[in-house]
Amino acid sequence: MSAKPWRIRPDLHVISQHIQPGSRVLDIGCGDGELLYHLISCLQCTGTGVEKDPESLLTAVARGVPLLDLDVDTELNIFAPDSYDVVVLSRTLPALTRPDKVLAQLRPIAPRMILTMPNFGLWRHRLRLLSGHMPESRDLPYSWYSTPNLHHATLVDLEPLLTDIGLEVDKRIPLSPSGRPRRLGQFGANLMASSAIYMLRRTS
Repeated sequence: MSAKPWRIRPDLHVISQHIQPGSRVLDIGCGDGELLYHLISCLQCTGTGVEKDPESLLTAVARGVPLLDLDVDTELNIFAPDSYDVVVLSRTLPALTRPDKVLAQLRPIAPRMILTMPNFGLWRHRLRLLSGHMPESRDLPYSWYSTPNLHHATLVDLEPLLTDIGLEVDKRIPLSPSGRPRRLGQFGANLMASSAIYMLRRTS
């Protein structure tokens, strides 16, 4: 395998910079396996991707990414506690039936979690709602009738849930619509970030 960090999606590159070489990685909703392929080929990580979309599965398999076809909402009990070093959920949480229950089930599996969440509170989304339309953007690219996302949240909605589940935010990285980091405070991020990456650790 070979991959160059600048050729992967910008937000996935940011995630990869926060994963130690040789880590055991569980990528929930791994899509076409782009991140896991990069981690295995460039950082000598080991890991498993979980995905259900048939087209994405085929692409990931063609890349040689280890995969499991699981229902994330109901079948996470196959993973033993601390069987991985880090769990990644990149834009996966909104598509789950019960994000709170999935996060609680993932918490024992690894001491660290990296979560990317689209921000429904972005100012452009607020303007579209004021105009009477549902938001659409690069991070929310679907019409209301075709979106795979069951839940939309702002960043200020998400963070109390993380605390309640026993996940502490080590770092939050607001992202522009292109997936590149932005320097924004708490209020600014909720208004100006298209999405955000959260570096989380399990609290005792």
